[in-house]
Amino acid sequence: MDINITIVWLVFLVILIVIELITMGLTTIWFAGGALAAALVSIPDTPVVLQVIVFLIVSLVLLFFTRPVAVKYFNKDRVRTNIEGMIGRQAIVVSEINNVEGIGQVNTGGMEWSARSSYHNVVLPVGAVVTVLGVDGVKLIVEERKEG
Repeated sequence: MDINITIVWLVFLVILIVIELITMGLTTIWFAGGALAAALVSIPDTPVVLQVIVFLIVSLVLLFFTRPVAVKYFNKDRVRTNIEGMIGRQAIVVSEINNVEGIGQVNTGGMEWSARSSYHNVVLPVGAVVTVLGVDGVKLIVEERKEG
């Protein structure tokens, strides 16, 4: 039994776990699983090439089959950014929105934002109530709110 290669895999495993703990980005944990599998395979003196193959296969299987579930689970409480939180909100036009002239502002949540209409040829007058459909750079893309 070549204990040295097992120690190398275990050190690699610890390094990957430490990196994961520091970054908390679900980036290296999959490879840590692969390193653990390779360390276990190395105990009965398996050839290094086979150990590396086990490392790669286990890492890729973990990455492709468990990452989507883990990302969904770990990101469920993620706080949306200010911009992401704008989509779907209502706003009031405070400066006429005219895409041809490249002008327009809305107020939503007590903040003024540059805005453009989702329809190129529609001019939205001051006081119109609009809904934020999206964000393009630092400009909100809005559409006049339909009543009823």
